[in-house]
Amino acid sequence: NKMSDSNFNVVSLRNATAFGWSPALRTDLVANSLSASGVCMGKQIVFSDGEPWRPLVHCKDIAQSFVEFTKIKELGENFLQEAEEKIRALTDLDLIWHFIGPIQSNKTRGIAEHFDWVQSVEREKIARRLNEQRSPDKAPLNVCIQVNLSLEAAKSGTELANAEALCAIVDELPRLHLRGLMAIPAQEEEFEEQRKSFRLLAEEYRRLQKLFPGMDTLSMGMSNDYEAAIAEGSTMLRLGTVLFGPRS
Repeated sequence: NKMSDSNFNVVSLRNATAFGWSPALRTDLVANSLSASGVCMGKQIVFSDGEPWRPLVHCKDIAQSFVEFTKIKELGENFLQEAEEKIRALTDLDLIWHFIGPIQSNKTRGIAEHFDWVQSVEREKIARRLNEQRSPDKAPLNVCIQVNLSLEAAKSGTELANAEALCAIVDELPRLHLRGLMAIPAQEEEFEEQRKSFRLLAEEYRRLQKLFPGMDTLSMGMSNDYEAAIAEGSTMLRLGTVLFGPRS
C-alpha cells in the first residue's frame, strides 16, 4: 500500500531531551525505509514520553534547530504537567501539539486548553468534558478514538465494537473535530502477526469513513511495527526509539 506525502504523517515519539542529540543518521535510515515503502517523510510529530526534560533555558534553541533539521512541526505528549511546561517554553515556534496519553477526568481542562489534537479519547465522559472545556476562541479540538484491539487491561482504549458509538458522540460535539482512530496493539515480533492487528483497525476505519466522511486519520504504527502499519494503510506513525534510540 503506497502512500504519498500528502496523506501520510510520521509521528516521531520521543522526549524533547532528544533535541540535544543530532538524529541525522536515524532520521535518514527511517526516511530510506519509508521511501522504500512508497512513503515520503512529511509532517512529523515528536512525542515526549516522560524522560527528564533539559533545562528550559536551553530548550528553545535546541528545539528550533531540531525542527529546522527534521521538518517536524507537530509534537506530542503523554503527560499533561510536563507538556504544559514545554508548550510554554516553545510557544514561539508555532508547533502543533498532540496528547496521546491516558486521560483522567481532572486533566481534561488542561488538555482542552493547550493541545491541538487528542488521540486517546476512549470514553463519552472524557469527550464531553473536552468539548465543554474547549474555548470557543480556539479551533475545534482534533480527536482520534483510541481502540484497545487486544483488550489488554493495562492499555487504554474502547473496544473495537464500541468505536462507532463513540465516534457518533464526538461527531455531534461542536468543539471537537472527529479525525479518526488510534491503537497500540499487543506487541508481536512476526511481521504478518503485526499486520493482522492493524488490519482489524484499518477495516473498521474504512467502514466508519463512510459514516463519518470527515475522518481522515488512521494513527497506528510505532518503532517496532511501523512497516506493518504502513502495509495496512496507516496515515500516521508514532515513532520514537527508531529515531532517537532507546531511553537511558
